[in-house]
Amino acid sequence: MKMNESRELKANIDRIHTTDLGAERIKRNLSLDTDHPAEWCKSKIISPDAVITRNGKNWYVKADGCIITINAHSYTIITAHMEKN
Repeated sequence: MKMNESRELKANIDRIHTTDLGAERIKRNLSLDTDHPAEWCKSKIISPDAVITRNGKNWYVKADGCIITINAHSYTIITAHMEKN
């Protein structure tokens, strides 16, 4: 991972959001009991243990056993799911 990529995503943390459908998908995939799944994801993104990579048009954030996918242009959280072991 390039350090500046990680910094770029974290520097734009306030731009990160999701759609209503995205929020429902995140809650379902991660079995979250929260009304604010985008905020939950942001807390994972800024955590010191998060591993951030960029592949093409998407960011991938691995943290606490889950993978969060974010569009690199719009900063929209597309989906999140548990890491497969």
